[in-house]
Amino acid sequence: MKKVNQKYINSVVEKALLEDLSPKGDLTTDLVSKKNKIIKAKIIAKQNGIISGLNFCKTAFKLVGKETIFKKKIKDGKRIKKNKVIAEIKAKAKTILTAERTALNFLNHASGISTYTNKFVKKVGKKTKICCTRKTSPNLRLFEKYAVKKGGGYNHRFNLSDEILIKENHISSDENLKNLLIKAIKTKKIITVEVENLEQLKQILEFKFKRILFDNMNLKLLKKCLKICKNNYETEYSGNVSLENINLISKTGINRISVGSITHSAPIFDSSLLI
Repeated sequence: MKKVNQKYINSVVEKALLEDLSPKGDLTTDLVSKKNKIIKAKIIAKQNGIISGLNFCKTAFKLVGKETIFKKKIKDGKRIKKNKVIAEIKAKAKTILTAERTALNFLNHASGISTYTNKFVKKVGKKTKICCTRKTSPNLRLFEKYAVKKGGGYNHRFNLSDEILIKENHISSDENLKNLLIKAIKTKKIITVEVENLEQLKQILEFKFKRILFDNMNLKLLKKCLKICKNNYETEYSGNVSLENINLISKTGINRISVGSITHSAPIFDSSLLI
């Protein structure tokens, strides 16, 4: 998967700032008489959780004002308690006022994903990995998958070019699962095959490939399928996974559970900036 580096951070944050400042800048802050005065501000956690996205937050202030001094009081991936200081900023008033919302949007979104992911991680056994999916915000996939990792989760494939994942609609389109799998094996890519029933599972057991994904199966059938697999494949479960049922799914012995909600439905972390 691609790595989060400063070049990537700059490009994402620049687009977000442009969205907030086009076409005429921060009209309200322009009215402040002492906007060039150097001031201090703190970002405070308003809930318990896992922090991430600090470099995106810092970059928002830095891109608006080069004079910014941004001091982290915690590292990405670490747990913070309510009312604790996340970061301190020293910059011109106009820098802090202009960059505030963009900076907090990145911090709160990433920290929300990390915090929510960690809730799932704590519900499963050590042998089960919590994985994100491609159900991410357009153009923010790398950012969101980074936040998943900081919450203790694992990344599924980044995009369609990374691995082969043969799903229900591929099987329906080709109408021949075996032939589809044979062609996939020739690519020498990592292969995952999604199965929904015993019949599909039995069709593919003669082949050697990486992973079988059990989609929306009841636990009784899932246990039966896992027994048939005999540890010859890495196994994964997906479909309607929640904090309420994930522990029971994990207890079947499944290797991975993919959870779309950790990126597409994670609650925003609550923090605020105080001057």
